Amino acid sequence: MPLTSIALAAAVAGVLATAPAAPTASAQAANGGWPPGNCPQGTFCIWPNWDHPAEGPTATPSLVTSSEWSGNVTAFNYYNHTSRNAEITWSYNYLGTIHTGAECVRPGGGNFYVPLIVTKVTWQPRTC
Repeated sequence: MPLTSIALAAAVAGVLATAPAAPTASAQAANGGWPPGNCPQGTFCIWPNWDHPAEGPTATPSLVTSSEWSGNVTAFNYYNHTSRNAEITWSYNYLGTIHTGAECVRPGGGNFYVPLIVTKVTWQPRTC
């Protein structure tokens, strides 16, 4: 594997691993985190691009689900507007090399810092 691919994989993994954990929605409001915007209560939402006005994301989500999901959707930010932990499985193409991973998401909002392709959303009984 070329050194640049290793560096990219490490950078993406590092960003995802060190991104601040998303607290619960009520704690976020108290801590100044971003609100759910147009993500309905009881659903998990993904947006294909950066969209963080003060009221939360307002663009059309690329995914809104209240059940486990698999497919192929562009993702830049997300909001877990449920009381469950979710796991997002993702892939990223860098110079022809596909990198994959999974991110455990607590209730609340967050982003990936780079656009990814989300391929699966599952509910997790474990804590993140």
